[in-house]
Amino acid sequence: MGRLFGTDGVRGVANADLTAELALGLSVAAAHVLAEAGTFEGHRPVAVVGRDPRASGEFLEAAVVAGLASAGVDVLRVGVLPTPAVAYLTGALGADLGVMLSASHNPMPDNGIKFFARGGHKLADELEDRIEQTYRAHSSGEPWERPTGAGVGRVTVYDEGFDNYVAHLVGVLPNRLDGLKIVIDGAHGAAARVSPEAFARAGAEVITIGTEPDGLNINDGCGSTHLELLRAAVVEHGADLGVAHDGDADRCLAVDREGHEVDGDQILAVLALGMREAGTLRKNTVVATVMSNLGFKLAMERAGIELVQTAVGDRYVLEEMKAHGLALGGEQSGHVIVLDHATTGDGTLTGLMLAARVAATGRPLAELAGVMERLPQILINVPDVDRARVATSPELTAAVTEAERELGATGRVLLRPSGTEPLVRVMVEAADIEQARAVAGRLADAVKSALG
Repeated sequence: MGRLFGTDGVRGVANADLTAELALGLSVAAAHVLAEAGTFEGHRPVAVVGRDPRASGEFLEAAVVAGLASAGVDVLRVGVLPTPAVAYLTGALGADLGVMLSASHNPMPDNGIKFFARGGHKLADELEDRIEQTYRAHSSGEPWERPTGAGVGRVTVYDEGFDNYVAHLVGVLPNRLDGLKIVIDGAHGAAARVSPEAFARAGAEVITIGTEPDGLNINDGCGSTHLELLRAAVVEHGADLGVAHDGDADRCLAVDREGHEVDGDQILAVLALGMREAGTLRKNTVVATVMSNLGFKLAMERAGIELVQTAVGDRYVLEEMKAHGLALGGEQSGHVIVLDHATTGDGTLTGLMLAARVAATGRPLAELAGVMERLPQILINVPDVDRARVATSPELTAAVTEAERELGATGRVLLRPSGTEPLVRVMVEAADIEQARAVAGRLADAVKSALG
């Protein structure tokens, strides 16, 4: 059996891969591992538990709460809130553990469990491994000491989480958004209430789409993975910009007033310049991944801003930022981390800060985003393949070598196995879009042939 924890928690089809039994067992194991690590020493442990609106989140939340309480952990149920809200509240409330139930941008049938340590930071790999080992030991029949009487955990509904989180978002903005008209696409997800409320409190005129979750429509033709509705709404309403979230609202993409996409690289570039101007871009450095467009790297060079690149995944961006005391990092997909105000990617905060830059400069988003020119980049997801063999397939290695020879110094190739799905992402960048498309198509065929 493979490792349960991927790059972003445990994910799978709810009630098939991710069952109530698994959710309960992992929660018990997490409580035991953190207790053994001394996290709970000297006080009664507390956990914050939140979820996105997926129907399966209802029974999975019940399982997680039951597991934690049975292990002697008091639980604060914050309900439907974004992943970064659960991380923030874990820190703000002094909780020992945070648990978020979401599969982010994945389709509705999927769900996931993500644990946060004290302070709202992602658990270290070593702790995740110990949780998995403990879970497997319990599943095989190893007994564990169960608290009784007053030792069991108590469960409380914490309704104040929504207002606390929104107040935090608005409070850290450098300026208000008065005079801006903004369309928000909540992906029928965890930000459906939070994001419109935060933008409105900050002074913007807000128009909403994708903000009526019913448990089944999350990410369905809307949100950051489907920008068509947002583009049309921004143009229709004559808005200054549009903001799109994913299911758990840890990412943000945008469109300008003409309906053109502004991706994570461009957002990062706009924020980097604004933070440098404000003196908050520590060490004059921004962190991005190897998936970032070459145009972003060139823009940072022109601006005199240092760029550090990591492996793909916001956890690697965050690790680099924390290791070197940096303030800003992110991914092309829209995961942007502003470490002074968040411990993880926060789509609502990112959208607010982007809009604040538009308001402060009086310049349209298209002009601000024009600081970088996106070089043609083709990304193809190849599903239903053995992602574990990307680095070991001789056939695939030969195909990549040939593609790199063809592109020369004018482009690059990146093959990346997904951390959460059985697919491989093929990325090709070139000065000419047709060449990029042709090379990417051939590589996608090679991936299917070699790994299918």
